[in-house]
Amino acid sequence: MIDVHFLRHFPFFEHLKEDELAEIAPLFITRKYEKGANVFFEEEEGDELYIIKSGVVKIYRDDNAREIILAIFREGDFFGEMAVLQNERVRSASARTLEKSTLYVLKRYDFISLLNRSPDIFIKILETALDRLRKANELITDLTILDARTRIVRMILRLTENHGLQNREGTLIDLKLTHQQMADMTGTVRETVTKILLDLQNQRLIRIDKKKIIIRDINKLTQMLET
Repeated sequence: MIDVHFLRHFPFFEHLKEDELAEIAPLFITRKYEKGANVFFEEEEGDELYIIKSGVVKIYRDDNAREIILAIFREGDFFGEMAVLQNERVRSASARTLEKSTLYVLKRYDFISLLNRSPDIFIKILETALDRLRKANELITDLTILDARTRIVRMILRLTENHGLQNREGTLIDLKLTHQQMADMTGTVRETVTKILLDLQNQRLIRIDKKKIIIRDINKLTQMLET
């Protein structure tokens, strides 16, 4: 069962009263996954919504024997909503853990029942889904018309939106990523990512520490997209 304290601070449910939270909490089940475990696959049927209690999950698609990472979610994020909102219930992408993860799972039947009782939840989920669609369209545009260097810089800046933390040195992207994963996010190859990241470090625009990127001068990095 989901932690009620966690549920109380989750954006979709923050407007609910204590008795309402206590009523819906038993609807969730808890699942634990090891690092690298598959949560679900593209094109398979699905009837579950997932909320991340802890860990990191990547959403990806297979394209000509390689992966394209569409999004990376962590604690407090949710995914899998499209399959429970649509009648077809077919997954449009796959999900796999990047770290050991604990997920709260809500079945479609209970999810629809919850929406009927509290329509405000549906509005918030719809707003998030539309924002994700916008970002997916931006990603498609990046992959089709931008050069590799610009795609990688845009990826770095985009990651700051959900994973950026301010520190004394600049903005830390609090997410461990390999060069291959960054290549899968930008439609490039690992060697290209390595070369461009090294160049950005030599320009003192970024620093990489234990697979985490620190943006040392976000203004100059942003200006690179304007030239």
